Amino acid sequence: MPEISVIMLTYNRENLVSRAIESILNQSFKDFEYIIVDNGSDDNSGKIADEYALKDNRIRVVHKDKGNIGSGRNAGLDLARGKYVTFIDDDDIAYEDMLEFLYELAEKNDADVSLCGSYKEERNKIVPNCVFSEFVLMDAKTAVVELLRRKKYNAASPTKLWRRKLFNTIRFLNTGKYDDITVIYKLFAEADRIAAQGIPKYCFSRHQGNNSACTTNDRLLNPRQINEYLRAFKERTKYLSKKLPQIAGYVQYSEWSYMISICNKIHVNELNNCASSLCVIETELIKYFNEFYYSIYIHDFEKSFMDKYIKILL
Repeated sequence: MPEISVIMLTYNRENLVSRAIESILNQSFKDFEYIIVDNGSDDNSGKIADEYALKDNRIRVVHKDKGNIGSGRNAGLDLARGKYVTFIDDDDIAYEDMLEFLYELAEKNDADVSLCGSYKEERNKIVPNCVFSEFVLMDAKTAVVELLRRKKYNAASPTKLWRRKLFNTIRFLNTGKYDDITVIYKLFAEADRIAAQGIPKYCFSRHQGNNSACTTNDRLLNPRQINEYLRAFKERTKYLSKKLPQIAGYVQYSEWSYMISICNKIHVNELNNCASSLCVIETELIKYFNEFYYSIYIHDFEKSFMDKYIKILL
């Protein structure tokens, strides 16, 4: 059996998918299987994957009807045989030593999760993204807090190597668009040891056509997206507060902090179409004003926002 299962979902990415595939096939670490899930592409993405599979027996291609990202990743997980699992997006690039780096981090530290840093490519520029030089070995509680802080790393599935057994009880949702935010925190919470070193070994591609456009361009925020995020973060608070009660206070603060961030984006970008979502968030912040405002975790800029926009509504 292979040590690592690499899972990639592709959909209508015929101009970029070869680049992603080549970046995996050229890895210095060779003991992997490459599961490519064609998510009902209308173009030649699936055909391109099939052609690579004929040349390299480590590649297996699954063709399925179009579904959300979660359903595609689950299809890949159903076939995965590796000790570890990692995910790559079909418009991104893995640097040639990424698998080796993540594998050694996990093996040397008996870690259920290992992760690296990354770059992101946007507007023809390569900029650091979640980059830090120090090595950190964490338990679940510490790793979840770092995830919620979004300083060292975030909820993106790529850049992380997971012990496959974590997926025995945790899977991606088969509905909804933003699947990472509903699953990644659960995987961290279930892990015993998490090894992290933010040396960049992966490059995200940011463009209007990819799934992260709505999360990186504030002007594209819409009520459906906001409401999906609010539901996901409320469920996150419930799950983590039960699983890791020691950090329940910080988890709840993080949910309110996210609400502040969304409110600010709506105001700054004058997103009048999000008025109903703004009202929902304001109602929540009014209800828990004292708990949030006097939290030991709150930052000065969050207090200033509460003073400007929420206190006047009391």
